[in-house]
Amino acid sequence: MTAWLLAIHRLSANPLRVLAALLAAGLLSAQASEITYKTNPAAMAFAAEWAAANSQPVESVQAIIGEAKRLDRVIKYVTPAPTGFQKDWRTYRSRFVEPKRIKAGVAFWKAHQKILKETAAATGIPAWLIVGVIGVETIYGQQTGRFSTLDALSTLAFDFPESHPKATARTAFFREELGHFLQLATAQPTPIDSWQGSYAGALGLPQFMPSSWAKYAVDGDQDGRIDLRGSTHDAIASVANYFVAFGWRSGMPTHYPVKVRAKDKALDDLLAPDIVPTFEPSDFHQRGARLGKAGQRHNGKLALVKLENAGKRADTYLAGTDNFYVITRYNWSSYYALAVIELGKAVERQVAARTK
Repeated sequence: MTAWLLAIHRLSANPLRVLAALLAAGLLSAQASEITYKTNPAAMAFAAEWAAANSQPVESVQAIIGEAKRLDRVIKYVTPAPTGFQKDWRTYRSRFVEPKRIKAGVAFWKAHQKILKETAAATGIPAWLIVGVIGVETIYGQQTGRFSTLDALSTLAFDFPESHPKATARTAFFREELGHFLQLATAQPTPIDSWQGSYAGALGLPQFMPSSWAKYAVDGDQDGRIDLRGSTHDAIASVANYFVAFGWRSGMPTHYPVKVRAKDKALDDLLAPDIVPTFEPSDFHQRGARLGKAGQRHNGKLALVKLENAGKRADTYLAGTDNFYVITRYNWSSYYALAVIELGKAVERQVAARTK
């Protein structure tokens, strides 16, 4: 539909949205202009291509994308850190494995114990893992993000910082996510400009990207719709389904402790595969990484994972299994994966202690 029809279409939403739509349609003048994508050639071309591919009116889709605002704060968040920035596992860990989040996790577990137990039994995904993910992502729904999803994804799709070493790939990724979001949002009654999430476009309690919502989200409460923003049951079931899809192995540990004595090339060789399990336990020993008895008996391959610590503190090492790697498919970071594990396990211990 045309811009002015889009504005009228929203008359039933609420007065503020009507005003915003009228401003975007050019039917009212704004004293302070904002940068939108209505005159951005790449954005308008994307809208036309998406409309054609999805059998939608081009004018309608271009009106929607044209209303999106460029968010400078989002650009700042994805701009690479300054040279010399050092990661610090202990600082990262302290943000997530801390009393407030553990307490909230215990309350979440107790409130949804039946659903967690049934989901674990049906899928093989342990409750602590689901609880760890939702806790790290949103503190159990307390912080799901206040960025307009349309604005955030449009900004990342058409103004991703060129200084980023993976700018081309990330631009393509966020354009795909914007397309998935259009499919998701236009199929539901909620006005598209009311969808909010993270600065990267992640949504709901589990912070699924729109493509993950399309591929892995499930209707846990079987009410006929998938709602990761309002249904805890859907969120729990969807997190479990995500890990099932990526090959979680029931009963397998996520990692083992390891003492690293390897140096120089031997250490570089062990770290080269990053978080991808590559070495047999016997390879670790031969290359200067000592495993305990449980790690030595592991049936499968392992990855030497390094988490940096700032200052004079020694770096943290662990031997990651296939299940550790599966957790990194949710967020491609070993720091993230270990934080999820340690938060989930901490909550599990507290729940167990209170039920004795």
